[in-house]
Amino acid sequence: MDIDISSVDEALSTTRAVRRRLDLERPVDQQIILDCIDIAEQAPSGGNQGSRRWIVVRDQRLKDRLAEIYMESAGEWMISAHDKLEGTGHPQEKVMASAAHLAKHLAEVPAIVIPTIIGVHDGSGRPGLFDSVIQSVWSFCVAMRARGLGTAWTTAILSREDDLAELLGIPDGMTQIVMLPVGWMKGTDVKLAPRLPAREITYFDGFAKTWESGPSDPPCLADGPGVVVEVDVKASPSTVWPFVTDISFGADYSAEFVGARWAEGQDGPALGAEFIGSNTHEVIGEWEVSCFVDHYEVERSFGWATSDIDNPGARWRFELQQIAGATRLRYRLILGPGPSGINQAIDRSPEKEPRIIDFRLREHRTNMQSVVDAIKVAAEAAQPSKKAGTVKAPLS
Repeated sequence: MDIDISSVDEALSTTRAVRRRLDLERPVDQQIILDCIDIAEQAPSGGNQGSRRWIVVRDQRLKDRLAEIYMESAGEWMISAHDKLEGTGHPQEKVMASAAHLAKHLAEVPAIVIPTIIGVHDGSGRPGLFDSVIQSVWSFCVAMRARGLGTAWTTAILSREDDLAELLGIPDGMTQIVMLPVGWMKGTDVKLAPRLPAREITYFDGFAKTWESGPSDPPCLADGPGVVVEVDVKASPSTVWPFVTDISFGADYSAEFVGARWAEGQDGPALGAEFIGSNTHEVIGEWEVSCFVDHYEVERSFGWATSDIDNPGARWRFELQQIAGATRLRYRLILGPGPSGINQAIDRSPEKEPRIIDFRLREHRTNMQSVVDAIKVAAEAAQPSKKAGTVKAPLS
């Protein structure tokens, strides 16, 4: 079967929540919506039971009332948040501008699609119900994108599901999934969203374990084994940053790291700066290692390479990402490619290389998690009180 992979990839990677770019004037042919629902219905379903039911709202009276409910449930808050953020440069400024625009113009979109499914989730926390509908609704959105139309995944209105049920005649025993405004896009060019590369967020044979290449079978040090720990800190990047760049902070929380000092002639963190790290291990003993700052972007990343910046024994990095209401702190390690203490253990028992790597990564992960947990506590305690007008996570 001939499938144009590049076109499929383009549709999948550029399907976005479209709000301000929805064409409110151009009608959407009903058959296009039906065609996309036909495609969506081919998505996997639990027990191969087609339990999805789609509501397409085109009647202006109903759209007006849906817009009123949406405005009451979240729209007024979105508009207020946008007004407070406009012109401030806040990371959520553009998001809230887009959300406020949809709230103001929902009644004008050509069609509103509300997927539902037969059944009510039992609240047990087990998979079920939603795993038979979410993939189908997303297929609908991608099919729309492939035809030049846009959708916006909105759920805030579901806080008024009883009002929706009454308005649209949805019976008991049905679950409303999402509300999708639908319209032609004003221009179909869409940039890729900033995302971490697959290698940095994909873990092989266990959580948090990364590999620069491969991994081989069996895994080896040349594959660039690593480990990642993350925590969401309820504080701004500016508050978290001093703890991240304090090279001795982790000494009180790691079982291995003893402390660090800036090398002679160095007065603090900067690209290329050198510091000396002190460490201890019950098997390896005590040692010091030169570290060279190889990543330094204020309030975004701070990293260093050990021993030799051109052929490091290990690479460490803190990364800060501002998310709604918090900073996502990511602490990562990659072993190699240069020599380090682990090489001695592998040289003694080369047949145990995969086990040695796995054991060493688990040791590092434990210590790294303790450090980021401590940063979280310290940064949240140091975070200034929220001022009036602070915007929490945007509703959709």
